[in-house]
Amino acid sequence: MQIAAFVLEVLFQWLVGAALLRAWMNGLRVNMRAQPGVFVMALTDWIVKPLRRWLPQSVAKARVDWGSVLAALVLSIVFALLSRMLLSAAMTALPSASLWAAVPGLGLVFLLRTALQMCSVLIIGAVLVSWLQRGTALDAMLSRLVNPLLAPLRRWVPPIGGLDLTPMLMLLLLQVGVMLLH
Repeated sequence: MQIAAFVLEVLFQWLVGAALLRAWMNGLRVNMRAQPGVFVMALTDWIVKPLRRWLPQSVAKARVDWGSVLAALVLSIVFALLSRMLLSAAMTALPSASLWAAVPGLGLVFLLRTALQMCSVLIIGAVLVSWLQRGTALDAMLSRLVNPLLAPLRRWVPPIGGLDLTPMLMLLLLQVGVMLLH
């Protein structure tokens, strides 16, 4: 059961993370015809496009990609539901109603945790690429995705000895957020 739960969690973290990244990239008006946009769209088109058709036109044309956000939320709730089903299959007693009532809340927690972890991965990726491939298209894209996350901290934390410590501080804050969600 632990292996099944692990595989399920990793699969849904990829799917929810891709939907959130799609929403973030579309919100920042990043070119989706370059990587990672092509990968993210290929991974999420199957759920985002049908959900967009259900949204009212005023919502569909908003600056926020509500179709991708809704896809991430739906996938998170599906994950919570499948996790509860896996848990109830492992239990010998009949599951209580409270076990199923917790599904929406667990889905929301999973969505928030995945968002925080996705931000951490983007920051780590941006830092590594800035060290190894400075000035490339990938460096520019990752910087564009990460700068809105780091900008508030950069107003308060100046570079020390020419070194920008805001990525490390943001990673610390993101990990604290993940710990609080557990």
